[in-house]
Amino acid sequence: MWHSHETASPIVEAWTTYRTGKATQWTAEQLAAAKGRTGVSVVIPARNEQATIGAIVATIRRELIEKVPLVDEIVVVDSRSTDATAAVARRAGARVVSQDRLTRGLPRMEGKGDALWAGLAASTGDVVAFVDGDLHEFSAHFVTGLLGPLLTDQTVEFVKGFYHRPLVGTAGVETDGGGRVTELAARPLLNLFFPELSGFVQPLAGEYAGRRRTLERIPFVSGYGVEVGMLIDLADLVGLDALCQVDLGERKHRHQGTEALGRMAAQIMVTAWSRMHRRGLTAEAMPPSTLLTQFRRGGEDALPNLDRQIAITETGVTERPPLAELDRESLGLVGSGRAAGGAVAA
Repeated sequence: MWHSHETASPIVEAWTTYRTGKATQWTAEQLAAAKGRTGVSVVIPARNEQATIGAIVATIRRELIEKVPLVDEIVVVDSRSTDATAAVARRAGARVVSQDRLTRGLPRMEGKGDALWAGLAASTGDVVAFVDGDLHEFSAHFVTGLLGPLLTDQTVEFVKGFYHRPLVGTAGVETDGGGRVTELAARPLLNLFFPELSGFVQPLAGEYAGRRRTLERIPFVSGYGVEVGMLIDLADLVGLDALCQVDLGERKHRHQGTEALGRMAAQIMVTAWSRMHRRGLTAEAMPPSTLLTQFRRGGEDALPNLDRQIAITETGVTERPPLAELDRESLGLVGSGRAAGGAVAA
């Protein structure tokens, strides 16, 4: 059994008590009544997700647009898919936009963060919820849970989801085995250098929502560091008390191999380093190296005495600047946001 004689700091303990909720606290009907004239967008970044994107979009449209008028638009950002992701999402009822078309004229960037930034630029709601495109057995409560605090409490600026993440392996199902990068990289980093954020159950969760006025004031890291960078930047911008988390139950999605998780962890560390520098915790703005050396067993290029290939990956990250700092019209960005109370087309 796990025993600890240590306790959380009073600040973290108070925050988790006050700012943690459950998706079951709100129904779609209650939130539709509470939203008033607030526009609500759901943004889904997707790359080669033809197997899952249709069901996700269809569920949101059926449950939260047609049955209950809660969500005003569903925007799927096609992130350079080579399969039928865009066509499937469009047939299911989403407005599909191209990541590259939205960022045309800007430096090319890789990774999920750029797609999220493009989705924020393309969407129009006052409140924007982000949902990953690879979820299985998707339920509308993933969206209502994220929207609940934002539509019922004006002091909340950002909501982070958390959930159980089962890991299916040859030996069976590990109930919470899916958060490997969280437990081995992100959580230790946050506890050591950003301890006020240690109360977040899943800082890397891909489901979250925020007010446009706040989201447009932070940069978006291009790669896998986007979630941890966003969390740190929001805490610095609006303070811990304006952030909250909601239990979404269980999340089933595609899992990546250990080598890919290593690259993800490295990008998270590089992202955290830049925020540590901003807080005066490191003297240099960049770590000594952003190259990651990994070893692959066997192969034609295996080195003598190693029986392994060496794989080198650049894990440095770039950032899209806050949307609020850009001239949207000159860049041709289609989304322009709107003042509260304006109309949003579904």
